[in-house]
Amino acid sequence: MTFESLLAERKAELSQKWAELVLRTYPKETQKVWTRQKDRFQNPVGAAIIEATGELFDHLIEWRDAERMARSLDKLIRIRAVQDFTPSQAISFVFLLKKLLRDEFFQAMKKDGTLEELLRFEAKVDNLAMMSFDIYSKSREEVFRFRVEEVKRAQSSLLRKAGLVADVTADKSAD
Repeated sequence: MTFESLLAERKAELSQKWAELVLRTYPKETQKVWTRQKDRFQNPVGAAIIEATGELFDHLIEWRDAERMARSLDKLIRIRAVQDFTPSQAISFVFLLKKLLRDEFFQAMKKDGTLEELLRFEAKVDNLAMMSFDIYSKSREEVFRFRVEEVKRAQSSLLRKAGLVADVTADKSAD
């Protein structure tokens, strides 16, 4: 049995454990809400984390479609990009998977002499981390661009209300 088929057999359990590790990266109160509330509409962030970790787990096992993997990563990273995480904290969820896999399989695979299969799979996880950083960088750029646009709109609105900016479109229609 290959390591990937072993992971596929335990996919539901392992992806759930990974999601729990990701949820533990949040403050205690947030963890309580997101782990207790299972309703997708009352807990969209917790549901998105659980969904994304499940999808990513599948993609890592299959390792076929980088675009689908990127979309699943994007779901999770967009959540983390708008929060007060450093870049390393934001993508740390990828390395939590490596920790989980080592906790679950390292000793048995070392004993069986199949540790190289785990290490080979960890290379996929490392590639996922690199993809994550690229996606995180793009997401943060979007967040900053949205903030700048919001400041510009607010400033323009204040200037108009103060009568310091003339509406040029109004002048042209009067002609």
